[in-house]
Amino acid sequence: MSTNHTKSANRAGADEPTSGALLELKKVSKIFGGLVAVQDVDLRINPGEIISVIGPNGAGKTTVFNLITGIYRPTSGEISLGGKSVVGLNPDQVLVRGIARTFQNIRLFNNMTVMENVLVGQHTQLKASVLGSLFLTKAVKREEAEARERALELLSFFGQALVDRQDEYVINLSYAERRRVEIARALAAKPSLLLLDEPTAGMNEAETLDAVKYVRRLRDELGLTILLIEHKLTVTMGISDRIAVLDYGRKIAEGLPEEVRRDERVIAAYLGKAAKTEQEAAE
Repeated sequence: MSTNHTKSANRAGADEPTSGALLELKKVSKIFGGLVAVQDVDLRINPGEIISVIGPNGAGKTTVFNLITGIYRPTSGEISLGGKSVVGLNPDQVLVRGIARTFQNIRLFNNMTVMENVLVGQHTQLKASVLGSLFLTKAVKREEAEARERALELLSFFGQALVDRQDEYVINLSYAERRRVEIARALAAKPSLLLLDEPTAGMNEAETLDAVKYVRRLRDELGLTILLIEHKLTVTMGISDRIAVLDYGRKIAEGLPEEVRRDERVIAAYLGKAAKTEQEAAE
């Protein structure tokens, strides 16, 4: 797979700024009835960064992802991609603008093959009309062939194994393999910003190390900007350019991994004794 070709293909059509932040949240809040899930969160993500969002369960991390991707609408505040607001857009419109995501619980179509799942991710890129699809015109056949070729490129990013199993139902794959298929499906939409919700959850040590490698490659080889939620501190501390910490819906700290790891507010709210032990082991 050509790195330059894939990098330009991923960025094609995405709403990227020439300078400044790719994504910016300003004083974003979300209230469900009387529950404040997110309160006055500011976050700036520059092109090419890998940013992690950490915090205890219920801190508001996934809510922030849902706000960015249009599943929820902020109660107040502004969310902009490339300087243009995405507040009020539906999830499919946010996807077209250049933001794709995965979910904490893998959401693949288990009754479809690996190839079919990745092809579904290209629906925003296809231009065939209803009539063209019915009569299978030359243009439609050419577009379908190109879509399959691109799907194979994306699967090959994770090695030959998924290419060899492209016609298998995803339910037959291992957890780690299904996670890779989900990421390939997200990449099929040609995003400029990729949101990964706990990409190593449920993985053993070897699978986690492999996942860390391909997250770095997503940035270094495909030119993606990445925002991720991750509970494994060894992952976030080793992969992130910056880390933002949420607690009870508020951002209590942000900075370089070393700065966040030593922040007393973070230690009190999140890290605790168990995480300190993990931190010492990592060192």
